Amino acid sequence: MQPAQRTRRPSLTLVITWLLTFSMWIPTFCVPPMEHVLKTELALNYTQASLIFSAPILMIVILAIPAGRFADRWGPQKSAGLGIIIIVVGSLLRSTATDVTSLLVFTFIYGAGLGWTFPTIPKIVSQRAPKEEAGLATGVLTSGILTGGAIALGLTMRLIFPIFGTYQSVFLIWSIPAIVAAGLWWWQIRRQSPPQVATTKTDQPRSMPLSRVLRDRKLWLVAIMLLLHNFFFYTWTGWAPTLLYNKGASVDLAGIITSIIMWVGVPTLFIIPRMSFRMGVRKPFLWVPSIILAASALAALYVDINLSWGLMALVGIAIVTRFSTVLALPVEMMPKEEVGIASGLVLSIGYIGAIIGPLIGGRVLDLTGSLNQAMIILIIVSIATTIIALRLPETGPKGKPSID
Repeated sequence: MQPAQRTRRPSLTLVITWLLTFSMWIPTFCVPPMEHVLKTELALNYTQASLIFSAPILMIVILAIPAGRFADRWGPQKSAGLGIIIIVVGSLLRSTATDVTSLLVFTFIYGAGLGWTFPTIPKIVSQRAPKEEAGLATGVLTSGILTGGAIALGLTMRLIFPIFGTYQSVFLIWSIPAIVAAGLWWWQIRRQSPPQVATTKTDQPRSMPLSRVLRDRKLWLVAIMLLLHNFFFYTWTGWAPTLLYNKGASVDLAGIITSIIMWVGVPTLFIIPRMSFRMGVRKPFLWVPSIILAASALAALYVDINLSWGLMALVGIAIVTRFSTVLALPVEMMPKEEVGIASGLVLSIGYIGAIIGPLIGGRVLDLTGSLNQAMIILIIVSIATTIIALRLPETGPKGKPSID
C-alpha cells in the first residue's frame, strides 16, 4: 500500500506544479495583445506601454536570489505557495485599476509573486529528478509556461476582450487559473508529510553558499546567456503583435500568429530535451538555436503576413529549445543544496534582458514608427548569444566533467 502511494504522489505533484507554471505567467502574456488598448485608454506611448509588460520581470530580477535562498533553506513547496498567493492578490487588484499609476502598482505586486515563485521551479526539479534527467523534467514544467502564454496571446483579443470589453475584465478572467493553482498547491502541502527541512540545513553560515555561487564563473556565463536569451524572447514576443499589425494583420490575427511561438514550443519541450538526453550533449541545443534566431530576426524585416506563420513556428522551436536547456544548467552544474540560490542568481541576472529588451523596442518604435531597427538589434544579440553558448561548459554525460 505504501509503495503505491509513493509512486502516485510525485506524479500528482508534477501535475499541480505544471498548473502552477501554467497560471503564473498568463497575467504577463495577456498584455502584448492589449498594448494598443492600454496605449489608447491610458494615454501611453509605446515605451510606457511596454513597461506594463516588463514590470513583473523587474520583480524577478529583484527577488530571485532571496527566493532561491528561501527555497534552499525551507523548501520550494512553501516558497512557491507564498508566491502564488501574492500572484493571485496582484492579479485580482489589476482588475480594479483605473489609471496607469494604479495599474503599475498592482502589476508590481503581481510581479513580486512571480519573482518569488519562478525561482523555485529548478529546486523542485532537483528534488524530483536525477541530474541527468533535469532537462526532461524542466521541459515538462516549462510546457506549462508556454501553454499559458499561448492561450493568453491567442485568446485575449480573440475571445476575452470582445466578450467583456475592458482591460480590467481581461485581468480578472486571467486571474482564475492562479486562484485554482493556489488552492491545489496548498491542499497538496497540507496532505503531505512535513517537509524534510533537515536536509537543507547545514552548520555553515547562510552567506557561505551565496559567496561560493558568486565565485562560480561558469554560472555567470549561464546568467549572461539567459540575459541575452530573454532580451530576444521578450522583445520579440512583446512587440510581435505590433509588428504584424503594422504589416497589415488585424489585431486578433496578430495575437493568434504570435501565439504560434508558444504552441510549437509545447511539443518541442517534450522532443528536444529527450534528444539532448539521448545524445548526451547540451551545447548544440544552445548555439544552433541562436544562429536560427539571428536569421529569423533578419527574415522578419521582409516576410509578409502569410509567411509569418512559419517564421513564428521556427522562432518558437529555437527559443524553447534554448530556454529549456539554459534553465536546466544550474541543476546539472550545482550541488542539490545550492540549486535554489544558483538558479536565483541566474534568473536575477538573466531577466534583466527581459526588462531592457521590450523597453528598447518600444523606444525604437516611438522614435522611428517602425520595428526594423529593433530587429537589427536582435540580430546582434543573437550573434553574441552564439559566442557565449560556445564558451559554456558541456554539462552532458559525453562532455568533460567540470572541475572548480
